[in-house]
Amino acid sequence: MLHDHAKIMALISEAGEVIGRKKLQKIIYIAKKINFPFMERYNFHFYGPYSEELTLRIEEMCNLGFVHETKEKKGGYYQYRYMLSEQGSKFLSISDLSLPKLKEFTVDVNEKSSRFLELVSTLLFFEELPKEEIVEKVHTLKAKQNYSEDEISEAFGYIDQLKSLKSCETS
Repeated sequence: MLHDHAKIMALISEAGEVIGRKKLQKIIYIAKKINFPFMERYNFHFYGPYSEELTLRIEEMCNLGFVHETKEKKGGYYQYRYMLSEQGSKFLSISDLSLPKLKEFTVDVNEKSSRFLELVSTLLFFEELPKEEIVEKVHTLKAKQNYSEDEISEAFGYIDQLKSLKSCETS
């Protein structure tokens, strides 16, 4: 029970803190796409891939006292911070969860901006398409973000880097 919740808690624990709901959504989506065993279903939404299931799991973990969610006012909007609680740490310590390479992945991805992770997750969402079509989708669906060709190239390179990190796990 709560096995899928434990994976999310492990990711938050490895990050230390995740700042932003959008960022947490993108980190877990990217982890799933490079074959970490996250099970949440995603659909394409305003800010790229979004999982209602993940939102509900996070809410449940907060309600159970496993995750602290802090809401803070930032200019004209609210920003949320997520940290594992002491109770969440105790729960993880008795779980048999093993996710090799999760810490390395999480620390690296958590250092990236939400804007960049939105781009990376959007590229991954359409990865079955030819590269030119993916780029066209980004320019169409993310026109307001105004991503440059350099940013898109950097994001493709970052995806390759993450996939090689995950594939090293089996070496």
